[in-house]
Amino acid sequence: MKNLLILGAGSAGTMMANHLSKKMSLKNWTITIVDQFDKHYYQPGFLFLPFDVYKEEDVYRERTDYLPASVSYIQKAIDVIKPENNQVLLADGTVLPYDLLIVATGSQIAPGEVEGMLGSEWYKSVFDFYTFEGSRNLRDKLRDWKGGDMVIHITEMPIKCPVAPLEFAFLADWYFHEKGMRDKVNIYYVTPLDGAFTKPVASSKLGHLLEEKGINIVPDFAIAKVDNENKKIVSWDDKEVAFDLLVTVPTNMGDDVIARSGMGDDLNFVPTNKHTLQSSNFENVFVIGDATNVPASKAGSVAHFQAEVLTDNILRYLEGEPLKEDFDGHANCFVETGYGKAMLIDFNYTTQPVPGNFPFAGVGPMKLLKENKVNHWGKLGFRWVYWNMLMKGYSIPFITPQMQKAGKELEEEKLETV
Repeated sequence: MKNLLILGAGSAGTMMANHLSKKMSLKNWTITIVDQFDKHYYQPGFLFLPFDVYKEEDVYRERTDYLPASVSYIQKAIDVIKPENNQVLLADGTVLPYDLLIVATGSQIAPGEVEGMLGSEWYKSVFDFYTFEGSRNLRDKLRDWKGGDMVIHITEMPIKCPVAPLEFAFLADWYFHEKGMRDKVNIYYVTPLDGAFTKPVASSKLGHLLEEKGINIVPDFAIAKVDNENKKIVSWDDKEVAFDLLVTVPTNMGDDVIARSGMGDDLNFVPTNKHTLQSSNFENVFVIGDATNVPASKAGSVAHFQAEVLTDNILRYLEGEPLKEDFDGHANCFVETGYGKAMLIDFNYTTQPVPGNFPFAGVGPMKLLKENKVNHWGKLGFRWVYWNMLMKGYSIPFITPQMQKAGKELEEEKLETV
């Protein structure tokens, strides 16, 4: 028997376990997945938890509920990967040999990377919403908050779901309107980018939407520290933004095990072929989801599209066939804009988000880069799709891993992803 080992039982790892358990010969291969945590979190739900749209129980399940019975699950912490020996060492000393390795260890926030972020105001007036704990604590804070300056801040790119901070700003505007206190809240959107988003067309539309909602954008802000005593964030060029409530997206980094294993870049992301998803340095190692360094969005939809491509490439690898360069950086994201509306963006490595229809060129029914209620219900409905289709290894009808150009207004295309 040969051993396929998957590190990480989050979205990407779970999808790969389900895909491969159906398509690999289980007479010749064992499939083992390792993760130290028992809960599987629906991370897009962290956006809604602070505003009481979702309850706590809406955003997590037991990991084992979504792993096939034919896959062995080891709930232990990983100490180090030794790719030169084809081994993984667990924290308790267990040695797991492998013939094929899939790294799906994800990414995590690293607030300690910024001076003062983990200071005296952490979870008092400084919060994240990229973790379950942070999102839940922020919910409790917002329920009783009386108003003031709310600063929504991005430390640096890349981050999970690049549109999530924008969505938080839009939902905050709606939330405070519904509570009858919008006039008591000044909302600031502070970003290291030169605009609202990484792509020009979408950045322009989303930037105008911020202006329409009275949300102040502060671009080109490279944070140096959080001044807890005076409640302000300070940039490296001495710009300052005061806050009463700071909602920050800290630096996102790959798992610490990648650093301990010497397999990552400066942010602990694993060098990966951006089209085949094979490790750049080790032939029998493949990487998926947030753990990669590919220049695509770190989002659940991207991991889903990657999983379909990677499944095919692993089967090809096992047969000694050339890998297909089929992953094109496809990302598909709803952008919640508040008041029961949302936008939809669809893009890849070379084509930026543009207006159009989706998934059918002529009729949609979803509109790209346009606010409407259909997109909003698509955003909320994605939670069902996530649990009942994606995590079980099913494809979404009419949506392919590769981005389709039909239905898009492409005169503004050809932007290399950053």
